[in-house]
Amino acid sequence: MDVYAFLPKIQPYVSVLLGSFAFFNVIHLVAVPLFANLFFPTQWAKMNSRARNNWAIHICSQAHALVILPLAWRCIGLPELDADRAFGWHERNGTVQAIACGYFIWDTLDAIVNYDNIGFVLHGLTCGAIYLLSFIPFLGYFAPRFLLWETSTLFLNIHWALDKTNRTGGSLQLINGVLLVVSFALVRLVAGGYWSYQFYETLFEYKDRIPLAALVVPGIGNVILQGLNWFWFTKMISSLRKRFSSKEKTRKQNGAAANGHGKHQKAD
Repeated sequence: MDVYAFLPKIQPYVSVLLGSFAFFNVIHLVAVPLFANLFFPTQWAKMNSRARNNWAIHICSQAHALVILPLAWRCIGLPELDADRAFGWHERNGTVQAIACGYFIWDTLDAIVNYDNIGFVLHGLTCGAIYLLSFIPFLGYFAPRFLLWETSTLFLNIHWALDKTNRTGGSLQLINGVLLVVSFALVRLVAGGYWSYQFYETLFEYKDRIPLAALVVPGIGNVILQGLNWFWFTKMISSLRKRFSSKEKTRKQNGAAANGHGKHQKAD
């Protein structure tokens, strides 16, 4: 199959896509180990390969969110996309989609090679396929909107890093945890649910004018992604409740012990 015939808008952005893929591989395989060996050699040497990889992928994830969010925001409100949610196109949107494709291809390969959870594999595959198919062009209006889901990723990575640097349960993690839950709920569940409704409305409206793959992959993919969002949200709430309720219980126990010790001292 001629890729350029099936994805006619992708050719000018192949270099951007490959550059994005290379960029995240360099961070993952070169930059993170080099930085860690230079500034945290003792801690890095003590980590096993899985722990090192987890640090690398979280840093790559944070880098992607920091890059893609402002670029995605610049595509919101583009007249060409607003006028045609199904087939609208703008060069600025093409750049955003290419960067996202490169990242999610890297993300999928890492999730397969360093397998930990089927959810991560499905997430990478689904996102990569959807953003590739947007070069038909199709559904470009929704691409930057769904990329705004990465807002919660900023706080998720910080939350994870605080855990790994022995700052679990502190005030900083509590503030970050609130921002994580609020951003996740608002951007992924509330706004994401509304955009998903518009998404399926558009798919149904143009079902006779698009290739079957462009209908089936995004249609099923969105169900998978929204399902993962709700699953991760419930896990997130459960994790936060356990962490901070445990912290509060420990604080009360320490306080009671201190008060008891003080009473004994007075009695003596």
